[in-house]
Amino acid sequence: MSGAMDTEVTGAIKTIGIVGSGVIGAGWAARCLAHGLDVVAWDPAPDAEAKLRAKIANAWPALERVGLAAGASPDRMRFVPTPERAVENADFVQESAPENEDLKRRLMARLDAAARPEALIASSSSGLLPSRFQADCRTPGRVLVGHPFNPVYLLPLVEVLGGEATAPASLDTATAFYTSIGMRPLRVRTEIPGYIADRLQEALWRELLHMVAEGVATTAEIDDSIRFGPGLRWAFMGTCQIYHLAGGDEGMRHMLHQFGPALKLPWTKLEAPELTEELIDRMVEGTLQQAGTHSIAALERYRDDALISVQEAVKAAKKRHGIDE
Repeated sequence: MSGAMDTEVTGAIKTIGIVGSGVIGAGWAARCLAHGLDVVAWDPAPDAEAKLRAKIANAWPALERVGLAAGASPDRMRFVPTPERAVENADFVQESAPENEDLKRRLMARLDAAARPEALIASSSSGLLPSRFQADCRTPGRVLVGHPFNPVYLLPLVEVLGGEATAPASLDTATAFYTSIGMRPLRVRTEIPGYIADRLQEALWRELLHMVAEGVATTAEIDDSIRFGPGLRWAFMGTCQIYHLAGGDEGMRHMLHQFGPALKLPWTKLEAPELTEELIDRMVEGTLQQAGTHSIAALERYRDDALISVQEAVKAAKKRHGIDE
């Protein structure tokens, strides 16, 4: 995306309608507010407005460290009593309701009927097919998926994909908008359940559940195996490039020839284990022990600080070595 296009999109999109203000919706609200946009939010949960404002306040120190746009302020968020009110004057709508296809389908129809004709409507769905939940919309061409990652206000990745009726121009505009608020859009070319990143995360998640269920490792041991090992590499190089380097001067081809036979070994199960009460208890007990006396809010602030530090370090290293984005 060119800088000119980013500026153009930011100028055209000034008000964001946030429908659903849980963890993901609140993250979207915080990111948009930090970029100097106005936010109008709705959520049906009790005390939703107070909880949303508390989440934004908890995220704001991290956003101040990253850098705020001119005029950015949590005070530019309004909370309204209906989803229609949240989108009626919005330039861009971000829906973050629970991951339920029937719910999203009904909600999308309401948002489509209430939103201005030129406004795009994006869902934060983490795996549902947009063709299904856009089916009852009168103008489905503007309905798409913009799937972020928690915390939305710091992690740049957003997977962008459309359904059968989504207009290509809508995907282009959404991609440009997300870029303008500091995100790294990944266009998902095939409408597939789970998209790209969550399919990968799900494979790791199922495997670790097996290990906990069978007593192979505790949650702390599993997390240590990631955060002190491959996780540090994943932060700046992903998996494919890492394996390319594992092949030495001959790269990926040599790596596949050398380690390819291991694919036949029973190293993974890939099928989800039975989620028994015993396994749930082990997962809960293990992660509670890891958290110790720290609250969720305190751990979120720690996570935010660490993520910023990692990203700053990677950016500095790329600059030193002349590596492009």
